[in-house]
Amino acid sequence: MSRKHLGKVVKSYSSASFKTLDPIPRNLNNDSFGMDFWNAFEFTYLDKNNLPVLRVLEISIPSDSKNIVESKSLKIYLNSFYNKQYSHKEDVLNIIKKDLDKITGASINIRFINKFSKAPESLNLNTTKLKKSPSHRVLLFTGFRSICPVTAQPDFANIYIYTDEKIDISWLNNFLVSYKDKGDFHEQCIEAIFSEIKNKYNPKKLDIIGRFMRRGGIDINPIRSLSKKPFFKNFRFFNQ
Repeated sequence: MSRKHLGKVVKSYSSASFKTLDPIPRNLNNDSFGMDFWNAFEFTYLDKNNLPVLRVLEISIPSDSKNIVESKSLKIYLNSFYNKQYSHKEDVLNIIKKDLDKITGASINIRFINKFSKAPESLNLNTTKLKKSPSHRVLLFTGFRSICPVTAQPDFANIYIYTDEKIDISWLNNFLVSYKDKGDFHEQCIEAIFSEIKNKYNPKKLDIIGRFMRRGGIDINPIRSLSKKPFFKNFRFFNQ
């Protein structure tokens, strides 16, 4: 799979523009609702006094968008703002939204945030002695590993699951561990996990989020749900 920027040296960030963004068509899962939260921890631009502003940028892309964005291309694009001046924060947000709406084929949400939502109380699947998970309880699997299909580098995440069904914990752990050598994007991993649990247990309620570790200052956190109002928010295990 060939991409615009992966494996190539970035010669200049200041010249990056909309054309830098690299769209990847989605394999849409019509059985779920949700969004992908992208958190850019090191986004900076110049204010009206020509002084740097360093903020955390939250981008929410609907899960039914036509495209996702290749992450390195988004990093290069966002890094290009470091030397651009704006009088108001809304000006820079509007520019990014316009470009990402166009590249994803959807209406994305974007804002600056000062803190994340609190992580929900959860049952740790890695350490519990239970054979079946309690219904209506948040389940946490730590140390999830998958492989980037472009670079073959490993990605790591904590997987959170909420459902009204009781799930066989041994089966679920083995299933999640099976991803350690699979090459899939974050979004595809979560959609496949969602579909597998849905098809096996036929729950009335099912929500899954992958809290992936960040690379290059950005993390990607897909949420998939049976509901139009997903259970999970953009939270972190710890705020830092």
